[in-house]
Amino acid sequence: MKVILNQDVVGLGEEGDIREVASGYARNFLLPKSLVVPHTKANLATLERRRGAIERRREEKRSEALGLKERLEAEELKFAMPAGENGKLFGSVNNATLAAELERRGYQIEKKRIEVPEHAIRATGTFKVRVRLYDKEEAVLKVVVEAAASAS
Repeated sequence: MKVILNQDVVGLGEEGDIREVASGYARNFLLPKSLVVPHTKANLATLERRRGAIERRREEKRSEALGLKERLEAEELKFAMPAGENGKLFGSVNNATLAAELERRGYQIEKKRIEVPEHAIRATGTFKVRVRLYDKEEAVLKVVVEAAASAS
């Protein structure tokens, strides 16, 4: 079934895109949530009238992502975690941990946009973590994991 996206849908496309999707997916999920409209002549005409506004929003998102990329790459996240003598952590640092720390610092980034190498950091050291922002924009975040001082 051909549909026109009313808003950005992760894994499908951006507002204004025309996509071919399974009819059950459209009928049971996308249409009830008003994420898409059916691909018809009337809806295409509406899309063409809205095209300028859609392009402006896309450009705003792109410039916002570039600004966010610069700010994120200037950040360095430090974590003090309990670790064994060989540097292996008792626990791990994952995308949810990073998302919570970024939120504490004032960034609103979904945890699914944070790509931790091997899904979790399980040792002390310095790591590079990718954060997908918008379209093909990505930021590389520096994460430092140190052994926590033990209470002796």
